[in-house]
Amino acid sequence: MDSDTQKLTSALADPTRFSIYQFVASQKNAVTVQEIADQFTIHPNVARLHLTKLEDVDLLKSISDKSGKGGRPSRLYSLSDQVVNLQFPPRDYRFLADIAIEALLSLGPAGEAALVTMGHRMGIEAAKRAMMERPLNPKEDLEKTLQHMERLVIAQGLKPEIELLDTQTLRFRVYNCTFMESTKRFSGMVCKMHNALLHGIFEAYFGEIELKEEESMLSGCKSCTYTVFRLAEPVQ
Repeated sequence: MDSDTQKLTSALADPTRFSIYQFVASQKNAVTVQEIADQFTIHPNVARLHLTKLEDVDLLKSISDKSGKGGRPSRLYSLSDQVVNLQFPPRDYRFLADIAIEALLSLGPAGEAALVTMGHRMGIEAAKRAMMERPLNPKEDLEKTLQHMERLVIAQGLKPEIELLDTQTLRFRVYNCTFMESTKRFSGMVCKMHNALLHGIFEAYFGEIELKEEESMLSGCKSCTYTVFRLAEPVQ
């Protein structure tokens, strides 16, 4: 295990710290030490220590709160720009991913189709593994299903936001990208692969769905936003 991986593993070995990281990753806005203390019922000094440890290994980043309020300036913590995959952290995976993508794209349309198929399969398999590790029947409780899926997406290094519009429609946003480094070289195809991966995840949980991309970070938007239409029978 390389030193970077050891640092990440050590930082996340503490259950409370890992939960804090997941909480910060799930928030749309940056959080304060006091908000963490209140959320986890711990002393602010303890919350600050956990946040500092996560920042030391580049899992989080912080800025000074410039809200203009009196008193000692506080710090605002949010997910760092470093993409961290908590399920599959092998060494040099970015380099290997670029090689694999480049090799497939060199095959032309057949390679492009294979890349999309691979992304879809990755999504389905990731969701199936998650449901085996944490048993779940998606037809029984929609709220638990959404929470289950959110944990899976966070574990893959994404910062998600899931909004239930009605019993058949979801709004799904991510504020970072697991494949951000690769998009610099293969932007169009990597996005198609990532969309297929997300499609696979939703399909595994809900059956037949339609995934429509509304916004993309590559176009300058703050998030990649999707509308998910559930075509199968609604969860009861």
